[in-house]
Amino acid sequence: MRHCEIAPSILSADFSRLGEEVRAVIAGGADLIHFDVMDNHYVPNLTIGPLVCEALKPITTVPIDVHLMVKPVDRIVPEFAKAGASIISFHFEASEHVDRTIALIHDCGCKAGLVLNPATPLNCLDHVLDKLDLVLIMSVNPGFAGQAFIPEALAKLTHVRSRIDALTRLTGREIRLEVDGGVKVENIASIAKAGADTFVAGSAIFDAADYAETIAAMRAAVAAA
Repeated sequence: MRHCEIAPSILSADFSRLGEEVRAVIAGGADLIHFDVMDNHYVPNLTIGPLVCEALKPITTVPIDVHLMVKPVDRIVPEFAKAGASIISFHFEASEHVDRTIALIHDCGCKAGLVLNPATPLNCLDHVLDKLDLVLIMSVNPGFAGQAFIPEALAKLTHVRSRIDALTRLTGREIRLEVDGGVKVENIASIAKAGADTFVAGSAIFDAADYAETIAAMRAAVAAA
């Protein structure tokens, strides 16, 4: 069985007490802290930058998973690496040279992920999958929290899982398959069945009365699947 990782997205946290929120979800069982970084250019929203990552790093005892929804992307990668990111993912469409951006992330000491939007074709993985540590499938169009899960993402997850498993059998390389958008207790089992092993959840966790209970329910649903 693949190890399940739950990654609460702080985009849905209470920003007036962000440090407390991060501590609370980690105490509740979070495996990663997910940073949604938006630039009001590549996506129609503006969120947080490296200074927030740097401020939270000393109180974050799990890896920081940075999702860059910015264009251009290369300039800001070293800043997030220096600020404490463990994983940096970027969108295929946001890089002029995808292979170079992956190499830059690795050179900065971080794991590299490639993000596929709902309409991004899978052939973008053809020449880079063996260099990645993570593939992130967007199950909403990027830009805003609280959107509904797009069911077509399940088929995309299944296809990518097949490709990852084939590469792992050939090379032994471990590549995580992450999903982001509309993930909640009620649908996480079907998402896991489709092949995901890392689950970004924002409002489903931060809108809940009990973070630990919600994360535990998600983990139980994945295990049952």
